[in-house]
Amino acid sequence: MRLRIAVTLGLTVLVCSTLLAHDLFLKLESYFVEPGAAIEVLVLNGTFAASENAVTADRVFDIALVTPAGTERLDARAWRVAGDSTWLGLRVGEPGTYVVGAAILPRELTLTAEEFNAYLEHDGVPDILALRAERGELDRPATERYSKHVKAVFQAGAERSAGFSTVLGYPAEIVPLANPYALSVGSELRVRCLVDRHPVGAQTVVWGGEGPDGPIPERRARTDHDGVAAVTIDAPGKWYVKFINMVPASEPGLDYVSRWATLTFEVR
Repeated sequence: MRLRIAVTLGLTVLVCSTLLAHDLFLKLESYFVEPGAAIEVLVLNGTFAASENAVTADRVFDIALVTPAGTERLDARAWRVAGDSTWLGLRVGEPGTYVVGAAILPRELTLTAEEFNAYLEHDGVPDILALRAERGELDRPATERYSKHVKAVFQAGAERSAGFSTVLGYPAEIVPLANPYALSVGSELRVRCLVDRHPVGAQTVVWGGEGPDGPIPERRARTDHDGVAAVTIDAPGKWYVKFINMVPASEPGLDYVSRWATLTFEVR
């Protein structure tokens, strides 16, 4: 069976490069901003390094900003498309720790068997890959309905506040259990993974980032029964944490339903 999976996952460079353009992130030029500043958050639709195409405002069903004073829901006019990139404009208020989040409406995508298997392997969905192998479905194409939910935690001024752990109520969400701006290099950040507001155990979590000397390699872990995973922060830079929760679908014409979540922050 292992040999069969390995053979099925033998991909061309073209297929691999196509599959890399899956993730959605919110990324700031600097996650350390001045109180009262107007800032623009880059919406990366592709990888943590580059956006492959823009996400139009009609695909967005929620934009939220957690401030030291509470949670605000933002108007879609804050969402701006420029070429192949998207920007989210914000006004920062008083000093503290902020969270910006956005949720994107579901879409459907059909991939060949080769493409789908490689995507499961590359993006951290090993349980569905194993299920397809167990069912003898590694040679079958798949239609997936996916939705994406993104958050970034940033710091205004020196004073930290408690909003970092606010749950926005998205179908999939990553909640840090400590303030990322209380971390230093060598620390460990515990995060809770939620699906439909409930902790999800045994979920594969992937994290990596971008340091002063280039990309920070990805690592993986599983959540415990409380939906918690420990993320090691061993370099300064901009970090992301992500997961894809995928389940078989019961709806005719649909094979899988997935809910994606990402969280970004910076450590000096």
